[in-house]
Amino acid sequence: MSEFSYADAPVAVRADLPAAHRRAWRRLATPGTWWTGEERVAIAAEVRNAARCGLCRRRKTALSPHAEEGAHDGLGALPDAAVDVIHRVVTDPGRLSKAWLEKTLASGLGDAQYVEIIGVVVTVVSIDSFCRGLGVPPQPLPEPESGEPSRRRPPAACPDGAWVAMIPHGRAAGPDADLFGEGRTPNVMRAMSLVPDEVRGLTDLGAAHYLSTDQMMDLRAGRALDRAQMELIAGRVSALNECFY
Repeated sequence: MSEFSYADAPVAVRADLPAAHRRAWRRLATPGTWWTGEERVAIAAEVRNAARCGLCRRRKTALSPHAEEGAHDGLGALPDAAVDVIHRVVTDPGRLSKAWLEKTLASGLGDAQYVEIIGVVVTVVSIDSFCRGLGVPPQPLPEPESGEPSRRRPPAACPDGAWVAMIPHGRAAGPDADLFGEGRTPNVMRAMSLVPDEVRGLTDLGAAHYLSTDQMMDLRAGRALDRAQMELIAGRVSALNECFY
């Protein structure tokens, strides 16, 4: 399969979907805000590796994830704290807790590093799930680009109800003024605003997979499915994935 062509898919695929996936893969390979391009691709590889982790399988079946100790079957390219975040988010997201995150951050992983990891995880899981649903192979990971992360922290970010700092409603200004659309922004996106480029990336991918930010607030929006049908499917998928949000 050429890069996100989906020409061999059993059903027709809208042209905006492979275009959005190609943009996401390019973002994945470039230096981010807190992780290099090489590290971002390593995060993506660890997302795919998590399903093969013995510790994660044992934790998933245990009454409590804290009942199982041990080391993840990681690929060795990332710090242990980053591997733990990736594996837990991928394999057992319904039992994440604020106490777990606080312990993770106390181990040395930065809060903005954590947010960027989440952005990469969501990107890879979303596109891989799309490929799996179509019955086509997952796309090979891109070659990372050289360069250093920007390490820019938005000055408006502050505690505002999430586990990590985020930009409050009406406070996205300057280089961050483009982050949010008109009206109120869904908290699930605003919670990523400690790393504005991850909001931009997920907004772009979400506009193709689902709806644009402005359309999310419009009950009349839709494509082949109307908004109510989309929400029914989304709610069912969230329940199956044990999403606590």
